Amino acid sequence: MKELKRPELLAPAGNYEAFLGAISAGADAVYLGGTRFGARAYADNFDTQQVIKAIKYAHLYGRKLYMTVNTLVKESEFNDLYDYLAPYAEAGLDGVIVQDFGVLGFIRENFPNIELHASTQMAITGVYGAKLLKKMGAVRVVPARELSLSEMIDIKEKAEIEVEAFIHGAMCYCYSGMCLFSSIVGGRSGNRGRCAQPCRLPYKLQGGFLNDESIRNRTKSDNHGGDEEFYPLSLKDMCTIEIIPSLIDAGIDSFKIEGRMKKPEYVAGVTSIYRKYIDKYLADPKAPFKVEESDLDILRHLYLRTEISQGYYQRHNSKDMVTLSSPGYSGSDDKLISKIRDKYLNGEEKRSISAYAYFHAGCESMLTFTCDDHSVTVSGQMVQEASKRPMAREDIAARIMKLGDTFFELKEQDLTIDMDEGEPGIFMPVKELNELRRQAADMLLDKMRK
Repeated sequence: MKELKRPELLAPAGNYEAFLGAISAGADAVYLGGTRFGARAYADNFDTQQVIKAIKYAHLYGRKLYMTVNTLVKESEFNDLYDYLAPYAEAGLDGVIVQDFGVLGFIRENFPNIELHASTQMAITGVYGAKLLKKMGAVRVVPARELSLSEMIDIKEKAEIEVEAFIHGAMCYCYSGMCLFSSIVGGRSGNRGRCAQPCRLPYKLQGGFLNDESIRNRTKSDNHGGDEEFYPLSLKDMCTIEIIPSLIDAGIDSFKIEGRMKKPEYVAGVTSIYRKYIDKYLADPKAPFKVEESDLDILRHLYLRTEISQGYYQRHNSKDMVTLSSPGYSGSDDKLISKIRDKYLNGEEKRSISAYAYFHAGCESMLTFTCDDHSVTVSGQMVQEASKRPMAREDIAARIMKLGDTFFELKEQDLTIDMDEGEPGIFMPVKELNELRRQAADMLLDKMRK
């Protein structure tokens, strides 16, 4: 039996708290949107500094960060695209998810170090489309969600390109999400990130009857014999937790959770459950695989529509995939939400470091920060003899330990200060001490991200 490849678990983030929750819950990578060009215009989304901060934080823990640039971009907007992406490219953005062929070519030409991932809205349904995108510079495709697992395997093996597949969350009625319904009825284009989700609304069939007797009976029963109002366009949510072994065996490279419009508790909770069962199967593929009912219950209470399906992986189109009688949600459990918050949504996790400071009159000041196997040393101005009041060890320690705006923390017992003591003592400008600390923290972060 060949060794199974560990798939990437890719989680969504609509805001910075959700991003931190995804990292804490075990996501290998996170995808998010900035202020422009993303297919979720009504998510909280991230401003420039938040994206850069998220990139640094993800890399500090060995994770990746992808940005959605997956709307159709107008010709007049291309002049803004370079300035929009440049700060993220400089910060080390790992990849972009793209729908527009023009955008794909533009990023390949101007930002060759950023991976190109073809969005599901590119509607890649077979090997030839995947090969074309690979030729154009894409390293990964997110095929149309309507493909079977065998069709995805075919793309991966014959096109020799990474495949990313959705494993959980809302399903769009329209093929590959390339929908014009919202644009036609309300002027809000889904391909521009502004879908109003008219597919989730109730409808009545003109003429007062339904062709399928079983559907007619269901809708009448659910409406207590009413006027046959039903939901013919609202698909059940996808939940593939019970077929995770099949997806891993197929060699899918990235397992994608839908939900950039969802709350942080959803992101963290769903990510943690899939992390658990991916790791469980990889640890012992021959052992019986069974999902605990309590974990299924958690997923049901984290924003799933009434009933679930496993998508198209093992079946073709079916009326059983439509919510039909009610697209309502199964509700949330306040105790569950509180438990998830306590476990995964506690802000940024600081990395503990140790430090060595060297301050002797007539010598360059030096400061060394160490975290795990990574160490950096910075030097500064010449240390002066004190002409009046010498600097106290406590004052120096307070400045060096002031790491609140970084991803690090330094405890007093992990700080060693090698300095002149006694008369006349030493003097260092506070500004110089602060600069040494900032430089050391920045250098350590850069070293740990490489």
